[in-house]
Amino acid sequence: MPQKLKKKPRKLNPSSKIRFINPEAPDLRILKEAAKIIRRGGIIIFPTRGLYGLAGDALNPDVVSRIFEIKSRPSAKPLLVLVKKQESLESLVQNIPLQARQLMKKFWPGKLTIIFSARQTLSKILTGNTGKIGIRLPGYPVALALAKLLDNPITGTSANLSGQPGVADIRNLDSTILHKVDLVLDAGPLAGGKGSTVVDVTENKCRIIREGFISAEQVFAALNIT
Repeated sequence: MPQKLKKKPRKLNPSSKIRFINPEAPDLRILKEAAKIIRRGGIIIFPTRGLYGLAGDALNPDVVSRIFEIKSRPSAKPLLVLVKKQESLESLVQNIPLQARQLMKKFWPGKLTIIFSARQTLSKILTGNTGKIGIRLPGYPVALALAKLLDNPITGTSANLSGQPGVADIRNLDSTILHKVDLVLDAGPLAGGKGSTVVDVTENKCRIIREGFISAEQVFAALNIT
């Protein structure tokens, strides 16, 4: 019998997993497709207000490990997560200090990431073994709608190699990242610029870890700190 020829592996066409999405009025069918992929343990690229991010099931250690691998991210650097509502915090954090409640009332949903003391049930891979977890309730329509379609929080880390600038245009994505994700939601060029402001409320005195869209003055004003 003639020997069967081995099939050559099919090359991935990146465009086959790109879905164009209206950033202000996202198509529910596309969002549901993305949510289905995340539920199955997949990872997608999605738009936030300024930059593109990597979304996966934040409570799935295998997914989180894969995101670290995709980004070549040091294991000691935790990933922030996005939640669909403030009540989701109960299963993620040990407590919600008064300062956190003041900041959430003023800035959520929006451009503020708050670092809490993480529940011990959370994967140490997700928290970078720090015992802390950064959380944001997104205000951007695509990110918020996607979070609302899922039961678990999703990761919100930027879609770039660790140490490299964030990406505001899909055309500037690193090719290795593009080939390793399962779906891309392309909302066109984003605003770019600063990321979210990051505030740590795990100690008695609130600390600003990174000043982003929201200024330090705005944070202190919300806390009645002069």
